[in-house]
Amino acid sequence: MLQLGNTPVLADVTLAVDMGTAIGLTGANGSGKSSLLRCLATLQRPTVGTLSVLGFDAMTAERRGARRYITLIGHDAGLYPSLTLRENLDLVADMLGRSRDHTLQALEAVGLRGAAARPLEAASKGMVRRLELARVLIQQPRLLLLDEAHAGLDTASSDLVDQVVARVTADGGAAVVVSHEIDRLQSAVDNLYKLEAGILERLV
Repeated sequence: MLQLGNTPVLADVTLAVDMGTAIGLTGANGSGKSSLLRCLATLQRPTVGTLSVLGFDAMTAERRGARRYITLIGHDAGLYPSLTLRENLDLVADMLGRSRDHTLQALEAVGLRGAAARPLEAASKGMVRRLELARVLIQQPRLLLLDEAHAGLDTASSDLVDQVVARVTADGGAAVVVSHEIDRLQSAVDNLYKLEAGILERLV
């Protein structure tokens, strides 16, 4: 259970995500989806219960050890507006000690190589979301958490979510994908769940 102040946010949630699989999560606004992702990202702890993430006890200081293996894409991009698209990814590659060759490959994979020199502040919302997905390809997380995965993506670009999730799971990682758009969500995941009033229910 997760309670914020006197308000219960997650009331009855039991969830196991196997490595190499992806699960989808849907539900109305305020149902607790983002709170659940924050718990899985070890940014928030349940008020009552247990939480293990990638083998780390996320109820203790041990949770910090899990964070290097987790990528969370939330409502805020966490990118630098004054940098170009490529510079944003170069920064990630440098921090991870990876070759900048990965940057161009990731930009190519999401259809942004031709816009590599564009400042992020001049990019559309859809381009920013695609850049976030490109960042996932560089980070290669063991646990990918996508909040409103299809936000800003037109129908022609929505397959990118499927491709990135498939890349993570093919490499042995796991993914939790949140979206209001169930039809688009189902193609990316192995199992589908719904959160309603803080209670988790398996749909598929």
